[in-house]
Amino acid sequence: MSDDMLRAPAEVKYAEELDYLESIDKGPKPFSWRLSPRMIRLFILGSERSDGIDREIAQKWFGDRSFVERSIVTLASDRGLLLLGDPGTGKSWLAELLAAAICRNSTLVVQGTAGTTEDHIKYSWNVSMVIAKGQSRESMIPSPIMTAMEGGVIGRFEELTRSTSDVQDALISILSEKYVSIPELDDDNIVFAQPGFSIIATANSRDRGVNDLSSALKRRFNFVRIPVVTNKKSEAEIVRFRTEELLRRHQIELDLPPTLLDILLQSFADLRSAAASATSDDEKLESALSTAEQIGVLEDAILHSNFFGDRVLRAQTLAGSLVGSLARRSPEDLAILNKYWHGVVEPRSKKAGGEWPEFLEGGREAISTLS
Repeated sequence: MSDDMLRAPAEVKYAEELDYLESIDKGPKPFSWRLSPRMIRLFILGSERSDGIDREIAQKWFGDRSFVERSIVTLASDRGLLLLGDPGTGKSWLAELLAAAICRNSTLVVQGTAGTTEDHIKYSWNVSMVIAKGQSRESMIPSPIMTAMEGGVIGRFEELTRSTSDVQDALISILSEKYVSIPELDDDNIVFAQPGFSIIATANSRDRGVNDLSSALKRRFNFVRIPVVTNKKSEAEIVRFRTEELLRRHQIELDLPPTLLDILLQSFADLRSAAASATSDDEKLESALSTAEQIGVLEDAILHSNFFGDRVLRAQTLAGSLVGSLARRSPEDLAILNKYWHGVVEPRSKKAGGEWPEFLEGGREAISTLS
């Protein structure tokens, strides 16, 4: 079934693992959860020899165990969970994995934007049915959040701080009262949340000041702050995991040389250090330089090598992909990358050799083409 989808949700992609874990799970389960908290942690972080199970469960989210445990405990306590962090820290992926493991449905999602309205988190109406038969439960279109309430499952709210204060205020009543009233109806006009309902929201810490959360809404969430991955080994595992997924999805047979992965990781580490020491925004790349953006650079290089190259990932292609992906402002970002290439990549290529000279030339060509 997952082969028929461009991107299968976690509960479909890992259905076999979830079925297996459910079959051996003897632990206590809150509400109507499909897995116990221990099995959810195992599903997300992967199995170890000490777990004593008959098959290996792959690690799917790379981060501190305590973040996963706190997230699970929050949802078991019937409180909302807010995952807060910089772009590319895996907040949405963790939210999806949690929902998939808890209720086997991670698709009840509201995307927060400036255009998100109360209808998106409560309900709207099928206009043609209302005209024909009047307003009724049959002609009502429940939001993903209301559907989650009725089913006693997890609803997700992405980029909460990008939605307006009116929408955030509507969410307060849902989280505190656990019901939604429908004043347009005379009968059957209240939807009560069933046991097991909760909301996992995500918020970008860089959006602070866009639509700050009120104190009342903050009190209804437990916050779990997901830090930027700074450990090179952990970041390499994340990039490799996501890239291998891409290769499988596109049925591409192409090796990821460890030396090129090291170059990519080192380049991002250098650019992050430069951004941290910059004295103005003009001296910083517009890119957040997140792990997600590293994955995007690598995916772009792999696809280019597969479709327009000789199906071998080369340093020159990787450099071109990095420059093309990170040079979003012209000429500011190009000037920053040009400075990095001359001041850091050039001396490193002379000293370290290996794939660095080819990476140097590839970056120079890309910068020259875009200038």
